[in-house]
Amino acid sequence: MALVDLIMPKLGESIIEATILKWHKKPGDPINEDEAVLDIATDKVDSEVPSTTAGVLEEILFNENDVVPVGAVIAKIRVGAGSAVTHTPSASPDVQPEYEEAKLIEEVPYQPTQFVVNASQPGSKSVIKFYSPLVLNIAQQEGVSMAELETIEGTGQDGRVSKKDILAHVAAKASGSYQAPIASTITHEPATQIEPAKNQLAVSNGSQVMSSGYTGNVEIIEMDRMRKMIAKHMIDSQNTSAHVTSFAECDVTNLVLWREKVKKDFEKREGERITFTPLFIEAIVKSIKKYPLLSSSVEGDKIIIKKDLNIGMATALPNGNLIVPVIKNADQLNLTGLTKQVNNLANAARTGKLKPDDTNGGTFTLTNVGSFGSIMGTPIINQPQVAIMAVGAIKKRPMVIETPQGDSIAIRHMMYISLSYDHRIIDGALGSTFLNTVSKELENFDGNRSI
Repeated sequence: MALVDLIMPKLGESIIEATILKWHKKPGDPINEDEAVLDIATDKVDSEVPSTTAGVLEEILFNENDVVPVGAVIAKIRVGAGSAVTHTPSASPDVQPEYEEAKLIEEVPYQPTQFVVNASQPGSKSVIKFYSPLVLNIAQQEGVSMAELETIEGTGQDGRVSKKDILAHVAAKASGSYQAPIASTITHEPATQIEPAKNQLAVSNGSQVMSSGYTGNVEIIEMDRMRKMIAKHMIDSQNTSAHVTSFAECDVTNLVLWREKVKKDFEKREGERITFTPLFIEAIVKSIKKYPLLSSSVEGDKIIIKKDLNIGMATALPNGNLIVPVIKNADQLNLTGLTKQVNNLANAARTGKLKPDDTNGGTFTLTNVGSFGSIMGTPIINQPQVAIMAVGAIKKRPMVIETPQGDSIAIRHMMYISLSYDHRIIDGALGSTFLNTVSKELENFDGNRSI
């Protein structure tokens, strides 16, 4: 008999730690090789950690919600038929699992903020509640709010709400036997502790949140885990980089007409739809080659210029969150290759099949605010990059056209583009020059090119 270590896997070059979301097994449970043992999360994607061997789960070394460094032993598995569950230490081989595929879930466990609810119970502790994706989906379909979900008595492990519990609750509402409980009043910490400032609520982790008193007809929605990480990432970026945004207007008529001309034949030949995104990325890559400082990062007082042009593309998920898959070595791909990479990564993001490496290593980011109808935007830099470009909606507008015969007015396809850049190393002259270079690449698109 021997014990095998289950290791926190490496989830990409920039990931140094992960949070344990949920254990699927408990000590004493049998485990098959490659069977999911637990769910973990990073600031990029969520994934399952499979067992590297068949056996019995001997010991769990970290709890749910613990942040664990990559490479740490998170559990021990006893291998060998008929092994008994003990806790006797034993030498074990250093086995690190191969990470195969991440699962970007569209519904994440609900994690309410830990407010101090009852000042008369100073010794009580707030408990973070978790709900499985199945329970959350049922709640959404049946119109059960998060506040109402919290009132359901759970019969699952650690008092969690199970499928049976929420279905019973829905049935009780339908029969009219359900009575909504009176909401608890949120109060401040006991007087023995430091009183929060006016209009603020005390939080169990020591931070403070502003409150307007929740007057009037309001609905309180807790951020899911991914939204919290996005919020932190955005604030950290604002606190790191000196953001400046420049704008340009470009005539993309040639590009629009060319795509309209070739899209049917391209889809029939390649089995892929050609969107504007690979065309934008192609123009960005050509421009970065002229101004390589746009593909760099800042480390202390050093500027690291990235020779590998890895272009991230911001992708909206069905649940409203955002993720940025990365097209690696975009400068080495032709337009067909870019199109296939763009479509594959976008589909993987929306179906929860991105791998951790798919979101790592970006050197420049493109975001398409025009896909939602916006004509322009001021995006926040995706750290540790130093620039991000936004493209707005393409609109037909009357424009003045200069010709050797004189000026004329014509209907053209126009688009605004914007570039947010880190003013610590990119001055306005360089930022504006780069943006105008991208604009000229798009305007001078060859409408007769073949693909």
